[in-house]
Amino acid sequence: MLIGIDVVLNADILYILRAMGHGDDIAIVDATFPVESHARRFVRSEGCDLNRMLGAVLKLLPIDRDEPEAAVGMQVIGEPERQMPAHSDIAKLVSEATGGAIPLVLLERFSFYERAQTAFAIVATGELRDYGNVILRKGDRLE
Repeated sequence: MLIGIDVVLNADILYILRAMGHGDDIAIVDATFPVESHARRFVRSEGCDLNRMLGAVLKLLPIDRDEPEAAVGMQVIGEPERQMPAHSDIAKLVSEATGGAIPLVLLERFSFYERAQTAFAIVATGELRDYGNVILRKGDRLE
């Protein structure tokens, strides 16, 4: 165990976070996301929910402040303006981690899938709430 690093960030997830370069994406997805058919590489963390994993990742990962879509979630199918509880949680955690500098942008479902397919990695959580998915773009600095 390492001091100061949440235990949900296992060795595989820590490797991914360190190996990512500026501009690479990481997706953190819910239990129903089709991870095996959409991932270049993935790690399962099914004993963890979205909020815990996202909070732990945001403590280590600098988010790209120059990218207009550095934090994206998935729109509700057929109701693109609707905000789900998972969306609110994601937006709050990202805002807290970035001092309000990064808004959550919602993408249409298949656009989200396409972006997830190009992500450096996907972390599949055990999140059971609908739309508990987010993609983060890594920045090159800590601010």
